[in-house]
Parts: sequence; structure tokens; C-alpha cells
Amino acid sequence: MIRRRVVSSLILVAGLLCFGAVLVPAAGAQANDTAYQTLALSAFGGFTGTYTGLYTPDGNTQGKNLGITAGGDLRVSHFRGFYPSVEVRGSFPVHKGTIDSEKNVLVGLRVERPYFHGLLHPYAGFLVGRGEIDYQGGGYYVQSSSVVYYYTVSNVSSPMLGMDVDLTHHFALKVDAQFVQYKTPVTDSGKIAAVPVTAGVVYKFDFNHHPKLLPDH
Repeated sequence: MIRRRVVSSLILVAGLLCFGAVLVPAAGAQANDTAYQTLALSAFGGFTGTYTGLYTPDGNTQGKNLGITAGGDLRVSHFRGFYPSVEVRGSFPVHKGTIDSEKNVLVGLRVERPYFHGLLHPYAGFLVGRGEIDYQGGGYYVQSSSVVYYYTVSNVSSPMLGMDVDLTHHFALKVDAQFVQYKTPVTDSGKIAAVPVTAGVVYKFDFNHHPKLLPDH
């Protein structure tokens, strides 16, 4: 079931990006060449190291994953130097660790404020979506209920902070940290808070072919 949800979510992501690819040039063609494009599309990918927030039953070891994260942003407006975007991203483990592995597909709002003539792009955001926790080593045994859980699926929420650093007109480096909350019956509180940290590369589409600098604030 989760795999069907993930595939459906990825199709939705692709659809949103394709819609943005059509929308951006149409809007950019009407803009003044000396103004910064309000609507813009970018895609990113990178490696993600995750502290999963789940410990072994004895409480001594926390789960860790190494995964990949990919997604895109469609900037939709600007207000007093702030640039909000709709972001979609998916994270999937490639090294699952020994306790649990986590994957999710998220969508939400990201707001950036550029500095130094648009070279630095610090941002904050809040994403929501669906996620799955797979319990390694034959499942996770909960002593209080005498139940072994092999995987759980839940809604997730994720505040995030990060920064993009422009290298060229099209490429930038990315680093960000998320705080992803999953619901799970394997803990007394019924939830865990994971911390994924992603480092990667951003590609910025330019449909106008006119380089423009963000205003320096």
C-alpha cells in the first residue's frame, strides 16, 4: 500500500513540476526584463543522513540511515524581500541501518530571503505528507503489548531550515535540516522525531534566458 502511495505521490510531483515548466515561461514572457522573475522553477537532489529518533529497546542506540532526497520548488510570489515557494520532496534510504529506516513524500511551503545580491538563499519551511518506518532486524518488539512491528505508516509533519548558495546562474549548493515527526505505536509517546540533514545540488531553470540578480537586502 505504501509503495502505491509513494508512486502516486511521485506522479503528483512530476505533474506539479511539468505544470510549473509550462506556467513559468508564460508568466516570464510578460515580465519586464529588468525585474527578477517572480515565478521560477528549480529541482534538487542530494544525500541525506538521518537520526531516526527511534532507539533500541534498552535505550542505548539510536537508529541511523543514509538516503537520497530529491524534489523541486515552484516560486509563486514575493513580498518585501521574501520569496515563498511550493516545495515537494521525497526521501528514501539506501543504507537502512540496524534499527529502523524511514522514507516519506512531503509537500508544503518554503520561504527564502536572499542576501548578497542573491548569492545566499537562507530559507525556512513547513512540509506535510506520508511516511513509512520499516523496522530492521526482524521487526521491533514492544514488550508492553507483546507485539512485533515490521513497519508502520502515518501522516508526518516537518519544519525545516536551510540555505542554497549560488555557484552559477543555474547551479547552487544546498544544505538543510528537517525535524520530521512520525506517529508509531512502538514508543510510549506514540511518536518519534527524526532529524534528516541533506547536502546536495540545485538546478534552476531559466525560461527567459536573461540573467537577473535578486535585490540585496
